[in-house]
Amino acid sequence: MALPSLDSEETLPSNGELSLKRYSMEAVSKHNTPNDCWLIIWGKVYDVTSWVPRHPGGMMILLKAGNDSTQIFESYHPLYVRKMLGRYCIGEVEEDTDNSLRCSSIQYREAGNELFYMTLKERVEAYFEKHKVIARFHPHMLPKSLLIIVGYVLFYHLTFFRPQCFALSFLFALAMGYFAAQICISITHDANHGAYSNMNWLGYLMGNVLDLVGASSFMWRQQHVVGHHSFTNVENYDPDIRVKDPDVRRVTYKQPIKDYHSFQHLYLGALYGLLGMKAVLVDDFVAFITGYIGPVKIPKMTSLEIGVFIGGKILYTIYMFVLPSFFSHHNLYLCAVLYMVSQLILGWTLALLFQVAHVVPEAAFPVVDSSGGRPKLHQGWAALQVRTTTNFSTNSLLWTHISGGLNYQIEHHLFPSVCHLHYPSIHPIVKETCKDFNIPYHSYPSFWAALKAHFVHLKKVGSENFEWRLSG
Repeated sequence: MALPSLDSEETLPSNGELSLKRYSMEAVSKHNTPNDCWLIIWGKVYDVTSWVPRHPGGMMILLKAGNDSTQIFESYHPLYVRKMLGRYCIGEVEEDTDNSLRCSSIQYREAGNELFYMTLKERVEAYFEKHKVIARFHPHMLPKSLLIIVGYVLFYHLTFFRPQCFALSFLFALAMGYFAAQICISITHDANHGAYSNMNWLGYLMGNVLDLVGASSFMWRQQHVVGHHSFTNVENYDPDIRVKDPDVRRVTYKQPIKDYHSFQHLYLGALYGLLGMKAVLVDDFVAFITGYIGPVKIPKMTSLEIGVFIGGKILYTIYMFVLPSFFSHHNLYLCAVLYMVSQLILGWTLALLFQVAHVVPEAAFPVVDSSGGRPKLHQGWAALQVRTTTNFSTNSLLWTHISGGLNYQIEHHLFPSVCHLHYPSIHPIVKETCKDFNIPYHSYPSFWAALKAHFVHLKKVGSENFEWRLSG
């Protein structure tokens, strides 16, 4: 992506050059709109309002507007972009004891100077520069996206409106659910990470395709990009591992345990199928009304974001519920069955592909040190991305395509703005750099091995202390 040339006035001010004004996190949090955008990066406060219209990543700059954006800034920008920050620095942030604000920020070790990550970024950036490749774009994404969207529309039509034979409609519903999952993992996952195209309008458009299959792209970015990627597997911070108590699932030893968790490895396989419908019909609206997704506080939505949210829900309701009710060959009961079938396939596909990356025995679950002010983790952010994540089937081009690159989750977490079709190319660089820094790099030989490990983990974590509590 093209950026203005850098000169000496654009470098970060060195310590002692000037006395920086101090701001509380509460004060910074009020500057969270496109017309008034402040960010906290490495403890400094930056007023980037004037840069918002020119930001090469488009509206991605607003993901954590008015908040600590350190991890998002680090993982989404090449090293040289750091030199631009100085001109926007207006102060530094105070230590804040407000728990509602502390849950949006963690102090990682070596923040901004993690040697492992800086070395890795230098190597990966050198690869893209050498091969003259645009990291955010791969030419195969356009035909792949077209094939998936056409497949979804086709099988939606065949499911509800063409054959009068219910058995055929049932098979088409299975296919519709699969293509809906492909839209989520192969198109909108990249697009909502800013990894679909170097043309912002196209990336934003394809990200909003998620709303057409029922789920809110805005809420997904807040839960996944803001919450999960910043605080992967961190209890009380990562909304992907826990959003409420009590929970039907226990994935870490720090979470409360209930008797029914001893059976979670049996019942969660079925419940995972409901996650798609839950997100579309329940979770999005709860987040919209309450302003929270677990510990993640949702920023004020722009008029466009509200319009996309409401418009997407209305359009989904019309084509998925209203039209089949009036025009399908099948009665309402059979239409409901077909809808359920498609959503179960969608839910299982998404849930299982994401769970095998983080909820397995090899994945770490970091514990925050909350003593002495700001919450801390005593490891670097990038090193923890590797330790909390696992890959699978990294030698399979087929799995790379049908999983949307989720078989390279380590590479994705380190470089979320890189299109997933580039992951096989940077995989050897990431793996070798991890070896150089003695950071464990875990990869399962197949998806099925990773899936087995996930349920082994559920059984082990769910059964801890069960017998003791029965006898006590």
